[in-house]
Amino acid sequence: MSQAASVPEGVERDFPLARLTTVRTGGPADWFAKPGTEERLVELLAWAVGEGLEVGVVGSGSNLLVADEGFRGLAIKLDGGLAEIERDGDRVLCGGGARLPSAAARAAAWGLTGLEFGINIPGTAGGAVKMNANAYGGRLAEVLEWVDVCTAEGRERRGPDRLGFAYRSSNLGVAEVVSRVSFALSGSDPERVRETLAGMRERRREAQPSGIKTFGSTFKNPEDSRAEGRTAGQLLEAAGCRGLRVGGALFSEKHANFVENGGEATTADVLELMAEGRRRVHERFGVVLEPEVQHLGELSWPDGWRL
Repeated sequence: MSQAASVPEGVERDFPLARLTTVRTGGPADWFAKPGTEERLVELLAWAVGEGLEVGVVGSGSNLLVADEGFRGLAIKLDGGLAEIERDGDRVLCGGGARLPSAAARAAAWGLTGLEFGINIPGTAGGAVKMNANAYGGRLAEVLEWVDVCTAEGRERRGPDRLGFAYRSSNLGVAEVVSRVSFALSGSDPERVRETLAGMRERRREAQPSGIKTFGSTFKNPEDSRAEGRTAGQLLEAAGCRGLRVGGALFSEKHANFVENGGEATTADVLELMAEGRRRVHERFGVVLEPEVQHLGELSWPDGWRL
């Protein structure tokens, strides 16, 4: 562990990460920082690499599970200029820490179309790129022009063809942080774009829980033919998981692929619940669900996770 004298200015010790996640579980990070510039981000990444520290990025915390024991590394949350949204003609330029729903709403107000699907992705622009987040027929890769990626060595610009996009994934490594994103959009009538956004918001409100301690899309939608085209949520519901509770964690009554913190849930409760849901789906359909949630720290999966 690094000595305090060598720690960069502004880096905090033992920072409670649960408050930065929507499900509100997990322990502290050994180190935490909020860089607001690419220069500062590169400096922090170089420090972490030099100290042999693992790096984790906290975006909106909407798809993040933190180990109860915490994270033995440097957790980063992009701030300042790395969370801003601006217009450049028909482009929308976002810091990696900018919230994608905010970018979609800004684009609509500017009369730009193509990013409407982002209104229903409760994460950051950088997180959306890392996870290749798509929703309601919208495809990130179709409007993504380029990203700036910061590492311990500096900054590099990459096009979509270099990001290795696959279902809910990219080839970005753990110490490769998306600092800026450019979306190439098209001009449109602002009122028409706003109407599209309103429709998408309503679809999400009807189908998914909101305003509670939860994270979305717990499991990836399976490609297994035995799923017969059903989503992870549909399989979990058919396997009797809607409303299923373990400790303080439960599968939502509104959407079985969403986990809620129904009280004083721990990450261990969430993992036990996920394991039971996975077991039930496998027992009934022969399909093995794979987790979509990201995590920081060493998760202790229960014995029931192994099928």
